[in-house]
Amino acid sequence: MEKGVVIKSTGNNYLVRKENGEFAECRIRGKFRLQGFRTTNPIAVGDRVEFEKSNEGYVITHIEERYNYIIRKSTNLSKESHIIASNVDQALLIATINYPETSTVFIDRFLATTEAYNIPALILFNKADLYQEEDRMKLNYYTDIYTRIGYTCLTVSAVTGENINVLKRILKDKTSVFSGISGVGKSTLINYIEPRLHLKTAFISEAHNAGKHTTTFAEMFPLTKGGFIIDTPGLRSFGMIDMKKEEISHFFPEIFRTSAKCRFYNCTHIHEPGCAVIEALQNGEISDSRYWSYLSMMEESGEKYR
Repeated sequence: MEKGVVIKSTGNNYLVRKENGEFAECRIRGKFRLQGFRTTNPIAVGDRVEFEKSNEGYVITHIEERYNYIIRKSTNLSKESHIIASNVDQALLIATINYPETSTVFIDRFLATTEAYNIPALILFNKADLYQEEDRMKLNYYTDIYTRIGYTCLTVSAVTGENINVLKRILKDKTSVFSGISGVGKSTLINYIEPRLHLKTAFISEAHNAGKHTTTFAEMFPLTKGGFIIDTPGLRSFGMIDMKKEEISHFFPEIFRTSAKCRFYNCTHIHEPGCAVIEALQNGEISDSRYWSYLSMMEESGEKYR
């Protein structure tokens, strides 16, 4: 029996990095895949596994318990969810103000998911070299919103090198998952950080200002200075999973902190009298965009607000 970490997942095939630094191409037995897993991928990049040699090659026999993971609702309707990566130290959301635009709803759903699974999150606003004056104003507005909540925001560019050295210090000796919508420049950014990787990149469609999926499967890469980056396929949406409506406010730190002052302990922050969250919203202490993201998640969970 050997142990290792899954560094690439391609359907039913998994590339595992052994404890001695060597690699093994592994599969999982059919019955292993049917043991009640309600995800499209029972094994994810970052999983620590045990495997053994068989007549069919290396076969994964056991997954060690994950200490965290980041998950999203799957686009595959036959399953419930898709695990993006597991056992990570931090999640970096690569966002763009423009070229293409990352919506605040996407940002907020991603952050709520990292809060739910206790993963420290940072926001990297990429492609800063392309921003016009209006884009810069929006960037400053977004940065103010998220830094006030407590999130680290960093403006970066793989063209000018803006803040790349700061980013390298953030990544050093940690396992970091990079995520974002298609076209935000994840692979280009990773290539700038670690040029030897030569990850495939693609141009943005000028007609639709949207990106194509250049990363097909999640993959973990070692960093020369220490640590690992998990590159993930570009997403078009971020559906929530395993969130009860009464818990959603817990994953918006500023709403959760403010809710302690609400008149009712089970306040939904939608229509109740004496709601401190609604008062903070009206006073500008909670941003409109964050509150609307909260409402959209509440509505998706079945809580109507009209």
